[in-house]
Amino acid sequence: MNPTPVALVRRLTAVLALGACVMTPALAATDSSAPTPADLSDKLVVNGQKMPVQSIGSTPMEGIFEVQLDSGETFYTDRSGQYLLVGSLYHNNGKRLVNLTEQAQNQQRHKAIMDIPDSEAVVFKPAGKVHSVLTVFTDTTCPYCQKLHHEVPELNKRGIEVRYLAFPRAGLHGEGARELRRVWCSDNRSEAFTAAIDGDLDQSSDDCDAPIAKQYQLGQQLGVQGTPAIVFPDGRMVPGYLPVDRLTAMINQESDSSSDSGQ
Repeated sequence: MNPTPVALVRRLTAVLALGACVMTPALAATDSSAPTPADLSDKLVVNGQKMPVQSIGSTPMEGIFEVQLDSGETFYTDRSGQYLLVGSLYHNNGKRLVNLTEQAQNQQRHKAIMDIPDSEAVVFKPAGKVHSVLTVFTDTTCPYCQKLHHEVPELNKRGIEVRYLAFPRAGLHGEGARELRRVWCSDNRSEAFTAAIDGDLDQSSDDCDAPIAKQYQLGQQLGVQGTPAIVFPDGRMVPGYLPVDRLTAMINQESDSSSDSGQ
């Protein structure tokens, strides 16, 4: 059976990722001024199926366009749609390689995260000034999410706000999703979240318009594959648990990089 368009892109991406290196993002290269072909989306047909295209944009390479699918995958194509490139696009500025694909994904992830209001999240704010904000896709039944949450008070002491978004790792019909709905439906979400982490959440109602499915879908689009998934202020996403000192160091490193780029 022929793979679907999305499965094909994912398969190629997985193969290429085996030899990929993590590069430090720098300033984004200027987009090409060449217009995007209006009919390019219609030309992207694989195995008789039209690709679920979310957006198409230009790149610094003449005649090459960036395509993002609804599922979050990114690839590149020419204006005919007959040739596909799967992997990261780098800019060689003479001093280092800049991963333009990673930059674009970080920017899109940052925007998507910022579009979610605090009223739809579970937020743990520092008592004093907020120096930085971490957004975490979480599941209260996940042991490493529990481990991370027990360190949130220390993060708050360091001026780091933590915003939780729901990502039930067993899907929308598992126990994690039901527990997350009860948390989001509680009058005091932060208290309910901590109670759930500690295994003390009562069987309160989950009958409300909780955004669990919406946040789960967003996580999938942004590349979340497990919990916790930690998103930094610049849009970088790190899968898995990280201790407080490591998180703080990465935030400080990000701040130093931003200061250097602004000089």
